[in-house]
Amino acid sequence: MILDGGLATQLEAQGCDLGNALWSASLLQSNPEAIVTATRAYLDVGAECVATASYQASREGFATWGMSANEADDMMRLSVALARRARDEYRGDNPGLEFVPLVAASIGPYGAMLHDGSEYSGSYGVTAETLRAFHALRLDLFDRSGADVLALETIPSRLEADVLAELLVGCKTPAWISFSCRDGAHVVDGTPLEVVAAKFAGHPTVVAVGVNCTPPQYVPELVGRLREALPDKAIMAYPNSGEIYHAADNSWSGTVTPGDCAEAALAWVAAGADIVGGCCRMGPAHIQAIRNALR
Repeated sequence: MILDGGLATQLEAQGCDLGNALWSASLLQSNPEAIVTATRAYLDVGAECVATASYQASREGFATWGMSANEADDMMRLSVALARRARDEYRGDNPGLEFVPLVAASIGPYGAMLHDGSEYSGSYGVTAETLRAFHALRLDLFDRSGADVLALETIPSRLEADVLAELLVGCKTPAWISFSCRDGAHVVDGTPLEVVAAKFAGHPTVVAVGVNCTPPQYVPELVGRLREALPDKAIMAYPNSGEIYHAADNSWSGTVTPGDCAEAALAWVAAGADIVGGCCRMGPAHIQAIRNALR
């Protein structure tokens, strides 16, 4: 299966200003049509699963914009509705499709709400109870939102993985969980990938486990570790472009071409990945190149 790339990457390419704590989710209020357009851009190049603009969406985040809990929940539900609309319009324009693209409710880690770079370290300084309360509300909302899959993304720590493993047992919607890794063997908090992945062996609702927001050069080894640890799960790989992110000023350096990413994707599949796509700085051209190489 071919996933989409970075939703924020395409939104910025469309001229949207995402320089705020809510990132792509800010457009749910200010410019929802831009989200539909960006989602459609990935569908038009062959993405078979598209994510919602909800990675940084939460009651806590929207509260900083003066929204009530109910208004925040409406915004999160809207993120699913917009992705479903883009999917429906795409299907209407392509009546010969042999598949129905999936809509994945993007659910970021606790650190994404903090918007302080801690999602790239997992060092939140909070208890499991705090993480459980934060995630339980969003999981319940997205479980009833009409999304095809719950996408727990960029999970950086063993503690957060433990909490999510417990909470996801109670969800009816199939889910995937994807970890952010610092090298070819460890999630960013230093825990071996196999240790956090083991929490999802035989899990009743988690159907796929993978890595994302990780430099692509580490992906073949990481995929191999996941394939060995989780023979019963689909394995995912949707890393960033390989450019370097600077959390201090929200900037990137370096360049990677779509062709580079397509060549790398062949190695991810050879290592055992079943589901591939892109994360930060991978746009529609990267996804199209990956799809062309794999198909």
